[in-house]
Amino acid sequence: MYKFKSMIFLNMSVLLLVFTQCLGYFGVREDSDDCFCQLQGSIDDCTCNVDTVDYFNNVKIYPRLRSLLTKDYFRFYKVNLKKNCPFWIDDSRCAIRYCHVETCDEDLIPPGLKGEAKKEPSEQKEKDKYLQKSCDQDYNEELSYLNTTISAKIQKEFELWRKYDDAQDNFCDINENDNDAEYVDLLLNPERYTGYRGFSAHRIWNSIYMENCFRPKSSLNAYIQSEKLSGMCLEKRVFYRTISGLHSSINIHLSAKYLLSDQSELGLEEKGKWGHNLDEFKRRFSPETTNGEGPNWLRNLYFVYLLELRALEKASHYLEREEFYTGNESEDWDTKLAVTDLLNIVKKFPDHFNENVMFNGGEQSQKLKNEFRQHFRNVSNIMDCVGCDKCKLWGKLQVQGLGTALKILFSGMFDRQTSSNLYIESDYKKDFQLKRTEIVSLLNSIGRLSTSIYELDEFRHILR
Repeated sequence: MYKFKSMIFLNMSVLLLVFTQCLGYFGVREDSDDCFCQLQGSIDDCTCNVDTVDYFNNVKIYPRLRSLLTKDYFRFYKVNLKKNCPFWIDDSRCAIRYCHVETCDEDLIPPGLKGEAKKEPSEQKEKDKYLQKSCDQDYNEELSYLNTTISAKIQKEFELWRKYDDAQDNFCDINENDNDAEYVDLLLNPERYTGYRGFSAHRIWNSIYMENCFRPKSSLNAYIQSEKLSGMCLEKRVFYRTISGLHSSINIHLSAKYLLSDQSELGLEEKGKWGHNLDEFKRRFSPETTNGEGPNWLRNLYFVYLLELRALEKASHYLEREEFYTGNESEDWDTKLAVTDLLNIVKKFPDHFNENVMFNGGEQSQKLKNEFRQHFRNVSNIMDCVGCDKCKLWGKLQVQGLGTALKILFSGMFDRQTSSNLYIESDYKKDFQLKRTEIVSLLNSIGRLSTSIYELDEFRHILR
């Protein structure tokens, strides 16, 4: 009899635990509908499920990215934070000290990032000089009659051609040679809550959702309700889910790295104390405070993670040939090994996002792709309207990283792979290229998404 009562008590305890996990994360209330209980099963418009991503990311991807992104090649990001907002007068600069971006000491920037060429063995350099000199002597007289000057007008036309070509491929403006661009040490300027909020922050996201996301005619709110997404075509749903997922990721970072105390008030260390703020997380994602949409926004985080992971897998053979040069030979070697290890893990993921089902409708589909690209370029330009420098830094980096992923997936440059695992061209005459800022932003963007999924698990433990 005693054993029988014990078994009943144990079974009741298990049922109670399950019940409280599903209904008690946001307070034990009968009308509470916990978003973590809804955050399960298959991910919308993908063949993967949430549990698979959680395990793969938290156990295999996140630890590798966390280590890799401390390497010099990925920690220094060149960006122009002085560009004016192209859409409205920016009169809402953040005056909070945590909005400030700490400048990078010029001496700390690796020489390879500042343009120093990779040193070649002396013997090879002498051989190259000899060959060049021989060529000059043989052909100088023969070709001396050619007029090698290019007028300023022609040079301007070349620049317009280059910008046109870039616009056909890129989902963001890439200005590595911008005179106002400076290197920022991302480790000195981590993404976290700065206090930037209110009208200015609301205007940024409202402009992104209302003016640049594809929308059903019946949708009047900034956020499209999930049941209305089913009435949109796949390409338009993908655009909205990527933006929503990026927004969710940023909100998770702000909730996980929230300013819990400030030294000016409590006399703590100079830089304050950051940590998990459960109330802020609930405010941003609880069904009760989001009209039931919070769990869907979290699902979109998983969607954009899968999209960027697929882009990384598709570009893996290109990245494996990258040298990741900074001038520090030993660290460059370690970085290359770490990237190769990460890519090998990414290739083993079983359920990658399938971009081949998109934009397959002839001329109308091509028109939609151009709209897709232009809308995202607008989103990237809106990042120059952010009134907090640190928020602008991470906004520009993550949007550029997402834009790089879209470029890899949808530019049309390399839609197939040969049997030797080398990308071949389809419609474009020029070779596929990624600039350093694109590689840095892509890996850091995936790193942010990976961290968000990892932090979700941390919030689960706190809520329990």
